[in-house]
Amino acid sequence: MDGFLNLNKPAGLTSHDCAAKVRRLLKLKRVGHGGTLDPAATGVLPIALGRATRLLQFLPGDKAYRATIRFGVKTTTDDLEGEILTAVPVPTLTLEQVEQALPQFQGKIQQIPPSYSAIQVQGKRLYELARAGEAVEAPIRTVEVFQIDVLDWRAGDFPELEVAIACGAGTYIRAIARDLGNFLNSGGTLASLTRTASSGFLLKDSLTLDQLSEQIQQGTFCPILPEFALEHLPAVNLSAPEGKRWCQGQRIRLHPELFPAQACRVRHENGLFLGIGQLVEPEDIQLNDAEVEDSASGNGLILSAQVVLVPEG
Repeated sequence: MDGFLNLNKPAGLTSHDCAAKVRRLLKLKRVGHGGTLDPAATGVLPIALGRATRLLQFLPGDKAYRATIRFGVKTTTDDLEGEILTAVPVPTLTLEQVEQALPQFQGKIQQIPPSYSAIQVQGKRLYELARAGEAVEAPIRTVEVFQIDVLDWRAGDFPELEVAIACGAGTYIRAIARDLGNFLNSGGTLASLTRTASSGFLLKDSLTLDQLSEQIQQGTFCPILPEFALEHLPAVNLSAPEGKRWCQGQRIRLHPELFPAQACRVRHENGLFLGIGQLVEPEDIQLNDAEVEDSASGNGLILSAQVVLVPEG
């Protein structure tokens, strides 16, 4: 079974836990996940099944979230799962003040990931170092936030802001909550988080673990086809002889309609998805004698194999 599962992750499970449960339900050895979600978070968790685990790296990185930020509170983890550092009521904080601050957190921004995160420093995860009591400064990263839309405002001693956030890969919503609170001199932490979209998968199309189990028992579960999940990549169609050669690891000469250094979907002329290829300029690689002779016949790109899903034959 090769393909993808759009899983609606429940609260309380790690992404690794979810992959393990899917592995047991489907009786598969190879199961992986893309875009880790914190245990307290819910929503879209892309799961790769079988040989599709090799395709996770090619999924688009854009994500979208629905988040609730609570002001007046600071925690060790930048969400409500951590120890409360300070809790100071800010009843005078207004939605207008918050809306004026939000543009500071859109576009390409510098962000320090939470101390309790999966980023590796000195060969260890930050959360491992934090739990061990080691004070390690997380590396500053450049991330991109495409849009932040206000969904709701709940005034009070510890007011809450509900927002929809569209962002690129690597963005920590907990860090936005923390930094927005610091910018407003109120303190802030993430109260809840749901990922509504990830890698092209949408929450409205996702399956819960219970729904997955039911479909498996009924024999109706069908994984998302790999090519469907990779539609954002350009496609290259090969003739039957070219497709066979490519699946055997040979590089194929192409006309220059596409851009070099691109990953692309490789398809048989009959529409069968063969795998992922890489387009490169001939001068960027060492060609064999046959490819050198072919290269002399005209301009073009070389299609090399990165991930082949269809075996030779």
